[in-house]
Parts: sequence; C-alpha cells; structure tokens
Amino acid sequence: LEERLRAAFRDKLRLLTVPARGAAALPPSTRVLLKRRQVAEAEQELQSQRQEFGQRMERLARRRERLARREQQHRDAALQLEAFLEAAAARRERARRAEGEQRARAAAREAETARLQRELSGLQGHRERLARRLRSLRRFGDYLRAGLPTVGQFQDVLAMLVHFGVLAGARAALAQEAEAGQERLAQGRARLQRYQEETSAELQGTSKELAQLRARLEAARQDVLQWESRWAHVQSMATQKTLLLGQIKLAVLNLFQLSTAQLRIPMDVALEDSEAQLDMV
Repeated sequence: LEERLRAAFRDKLRLLTVPARGAAALPPSTRVLLKRRQVAEAEQELQSQRQEFGQRMERLARRRERLARREQQHRDAALQLEAFLEAAAARRERARRAEGEQRARAAAREAETARLQRELSGLQGHRERLARRLRSLRRFGDYLRAGLPTVGQFQDVLAMLVHFGVLAGARAALAQEAEAGQERLAQGRARLQRYQEETSAELQGTSKELAQLRARLEAARQDVLQWESRWAHVQSMATQKTLLLGQIKLAVLNLFQLSTAQLRIPMDVALEDSEAQLDMV
C-alpha cells in the first residue's frame, strides 16, 4: 500500500509538469488522475456557476419584489390622484355656487340702489312742486301789501283778522309742508348715502372674495395640471417596467429552452409560467 501511494504521489507530481500533448504517452494511472483532476475542476467550475446562478436568481427575486412594491406605490398614487381630482371638482363647484350667490346679492343691492334713486327723484320733484306753489302764493301777499295804501284803515276788523288768519294759516301750512318735504328729502338723502356706502363696502368685499376664489381656482387648476403630468409620468414608468418585465420573462424563457434542449429534458411547462421555468432550470 505504501509503495502504491508513493507511486501515485509521484505520478501526480509528474502530472503537474506534463504538457497536454504528452498526455497520451502517460501511464493509465496518471491519465486516470488527470481525468479526475479535470472532473474536479469541472465540478468546481459547475459549483461556482451554480452559486453565481443562485445569486442571480436572488437578485432577480429582489428586483421582482421591488417592482411589486413600485407597482403598489403607483396604484396608491393613482388612487390619491383620483381623490384629489374629485376634491378639486367639489371645490370648483362650491366656488361657482359662491360666485353665483355673490352676483345675486350684488344684483339685489343694485336694484335697491335704483329704487332709492327713484324715491329721491320723486322727493326732489315734490320739493320743486312745493317751491312753485310757494312762489305762486307769494304774489298774493305782494298784491295785498301793495293794496294797503289805497284802502287805508281796515273797515272791518273781524274781516281783516279773518283774512290775515287765513293767510297765516296758508303760510304755516305751506311752511310745514315745505319743512316736511325738506325733512323727507334729507332722510332720503341720508338713506341713499347709507345704502351707497353699504353697497360700496359690500361690493369691495365681494370683489376681494371673488379675487380670492379666482386665485384658489387658478391654484386648483395648476394642481390638476401638475397631478396630470405626474400621472403621465407614472404611466410612462409603468410602461417601462412592463417592458422590462417582458424582457426578463423572455430571457428566462430563452434560458429554459437552452437548458432543456442541452439536457434533453421534455418541456412540460407553459410558456407564460416564468417561475416554473426558473424552478425547472
């Protein structure tokens, strides 16, 4: 046994220095050792290829998991985008309703202002009529004052008192009517001024609120455009990922066909079942 071990060891040492072209001239034991070494190297190379293939499979599984997570993120982003679009539509609808209500209130204020203007015009016309009546009655007073020197002393005191009483009553009534007209005119002017100030303040507030609503509507439109561009980007990324997944499946199918063809294994796996093909490989 020791002699055989020494001989085998010497043949192995000799095999390390023997060139490939002289392998045919080696003894059978040396050729057997050479074949064993080649088989061991092939086995080692096959083992390294198996390890590399296993690592590639692990990387592929991790990439598949990442792709699944990204698809879930894309679906979540799509749901968020749909919810945001619905909220933006609701905000636009509320803004349109608020704008319609503001327009209705502004129209009502304008109608009230027009009514007060008409009332003021009526009061001014009544004042002019009272002034014309006063001027027409003033001629009678002038006529009486001019006729006093001609008649001299009053012949009938009672008649004169009655006459002056009638004139005084008419003048007092006219003065009272003029004063009431002035008061109504002043009240109408004050109400008109107050309504004009209130209307102006409300119109200014309405204009500011309308500007704010328009700004919010423009911001919502900008948000919608931004989310639409993001949605287009998401769809583009999903298309790219789908193409990449198709390429991976095609590569797996090619590898499966090459492996089954080289090893002469029957292909009893469906063409679209990539996981089963990887398991078979």
